[in-house]
Amino acid sequence: TLFIESRCDDERIIEENVRRVKISSPDYVSWKSQDAVKHYLNRISARIPQFQSMEEKDLNYIKMINAGERLIVNNRSFGYLSNRIVFYLLNLHIKSRRTYFVRAGVSLDADSYKADASLSEQGEDYAKKMTARLLAHREEEKQTMIERGETGFESRPLKVWTSTRRRTIETAKYLHENGYKVRQRSQLSQLHPGVCEQMSEKKIRAEFGDEVSKHELDPYHHRYPRAESYHDLAVRLEPIILELEREQTDLLIIAHESVLRVLYGYLMACNAADIPFLEFPRDEIIEIIPESYQNVAQHIKIPDLPEEIIPDSPEDLKIPVPPSGLVSPMQGLGSPEGQGTPQSGYRTPSGIRTPREPERISQQHVEDVV
Repeated sequence: TLFIESRCDDERIIEENVRRVKISSPDYVSWKSQDAVKHYLNRISARIPQFQSMEEKDLNYIKMINAGERLIVNNRSFGYLSNRIVFYLLNLHIKSRRTYFVRAGVSLDADSYKADASLSEQGEDYAKKMTARLLAHREEEKQTMIERGETGFESRPLKVWTSTRRRTIETAKYLHENGYKVRQRSQLSQLHPGVCEQMSEKKIRAEFGDEVSKHELDPYHHRYPRAESYHDLAVRLEPIILELEREQTDLLIIAHESVLRVLYGYLMACNAADIPFLEFPRDEIIEIIPESYQNVAQHIKIPDLPEEIIPDSPEDLKIPVPPSGLVSPMQGLGSPEGQGTPQSGYRTPSGIRTPREPERISQQHVEDVV
């Protein structure tokens, strides 16, 4: 058993954190910010006399002081997972920042995993329109904050991460020309299709019938011959996730749909079994906004894109699974009208995945995402 104790002695950090997190919580709906901060600080003060710090020498525990300023570790029998938790905690901070997800533009050889082709004419047009829409949205957010009385408000800096694939780098070209820093990350490369690259579903069923049956039972953990599973991809993305947590500026990630599924699943606390079914149409920028008890996703529509480039990635392995929209995390990512993310689902004998009653996913329900 590992105990984690969080304590803050710095009044400035306490007030900053309360103002950022608690004002947006359900406890303080319609409260004035000053009143909400004062009330919550009084609640903390009332509990301080009953608070007892852990000092037991025979227990495994971690103390986090002043939001990561210091970590005190009492290591009696730490294993691999406990050490990873310590490393994870060292990367956390309380500064608010937003994460954006977008798909790469369409390339000249979109059906091939091995070919590292440049963007097509449609892909170039998409990159321009995506860039213009994102920058316009950030300017709109800035104006909204100023209208709310936040005098002197400045947008947070924005960094851009892409994979090392040419189409993702070229999708970020116009952001780079606007002065934004673009960083290439090899871990952000798409799911490897293995021997099934460019094979039709009919051919996959004919040549790999046993593998198809295994995949239909567990599409998250199953891998085709010489391919990657979504779990393999999640393990590969672990350094990216840790750096994402450490990042203090706004971040745009341009990547293949398979990568966005895993990262979205982590940030939105989706069930691992649902990750292979998430759908990200190309005409939307997904903005992840941290709030009190959960992250919230917002859709930013990219206008005037041709219909043929909007659906699922053409580079996706055409494996025999149901459409990802059946268990999409939120309306607008392919989910039926009025449905949210199910915590889990079940398969009918035909292999169709059926979601249970929708419920609001929060960061408190993390289940085996990586």
